[in-house]
Amino acid sequence: MGKRLPLSLEGNERREEDAMDLRTRHWDRLGNGGLTFTELGMGTAPLGNLYRAITDEEAHAVLERAWEAGVRYYDTAPLYGFGLSETRLNRFLRGKPRDSYVLSTKIGRLLQATPPESRDGVGKWFEVPNRKEVYDDTYDGVMRSLEFSLERLGVDRVDILFAHDLDRFNHGTQAALDAKIEELMGPSGGYQAFLKLREEGVIEAFGAGVNEWETCQTLTERGDMDLFLLAGRYTLLEQEALASFLPLAESRGIGIVIGGAYNSGILATGPKPGAYYNYDPAPPEILERVGRIEAVCRRHGVRLVDAAFQFPLRHPAVVSVVPGGQGVSEMESNIRAAQAAVPEALFADLKAEGLMRADAPTKG
Repeated sequence: MGKRLPLSLEGNERREEDAMDLRTRHWDRLGNGGLTFTELGMGTAPLGNLYRAITDEEAHAVLERAWEAGVRYYDTAPLYGFGLSETRLNRFLRGKPRDSYVLSTKIGRLLQATPPESRDGVGKWFEVPNRKEVYDDTYDGVMRSLEFSLERLGVDRVDILFAHDLDRFNHGTQAALDAKIEELMGPSGGYQAFLKLREEGVIEAFGAGVNEWETCQTLTERGDMDLFLLAGRYTLLEQEALASFLPLAESRGIGIVIGGAYNSGILATGPKPGAYYNYDPAPPEILERVGRIEAVCRRHGVRLVDAAFQFPLRHPAVVSVVPGGQGVSEMESNIRAAQAAVPEALFADLKAEGLMRADAPTKG
């Protein structure tokens, strides 16, 4: 895919003419050529009218600004706007060489047309098709979901398929989650479809996009996973995954895409009143902790959002960070964060003040 900067230029000091290029990371667990990710990817849930509606033109402008800056990895899902995110990507990707970007989408939900009064996602997705979510992680469910996604996206293939939202956050109890994991990993489950699609070259890789690292560990122990999109669980605020899952992933050559690097916003906005953490208003102890982290960033002349973006990339298993954005100004901030220089001394100070795990990798 797109140009890979010479190794000597992949640090923070780069030629002026490369100012709009983004650093890349190559992943090739299977020895088949692999995939090249831009460190700044784009999560497209906000383009599915998450929490507020935007126009097709506004969504397209955000995507075009990302492309202009060098972003070449795009993640989507049927859930995002009940197909709206995928259809907006269709317009954007049309005409672009297919080998010039990496594209991932997800399985696990089929979308069923329904009357407006019974649609799902009221209060979360705005001005979207009237649909109900039908959870389905079976073999047939994977194949049907991929077929529908290809139609909405207008492409012949996607590079990565993620099983979506296999976590307690979405399924409510551990027993319900265990049942869904068994549906995926059982003899007639979606995992068998993943293997077939990868073997036939229909997809390059598969894994799961989840909110909890424990599911990633379970799936890694049970199957031959390639990549995970882990949302909100390896950030400046949370590094518990270092205790077991991330070392396991590194030992298996599994790549990690980081979603939710700003923990629903508080690591972008700072601890201001009304700041969000994990999809809810931040509790006092989180506001206090973020305030302390931000103070350390200020001492080093670094924006909090820059440190939040750059931190997970210090882990060798991480291939990309995929923040979202509904406006060009948010995309501009993400581009700036991806190009920021964050000194290792900042992270050393966070560790010294007990604000970061001592074993967190922080070398650039």
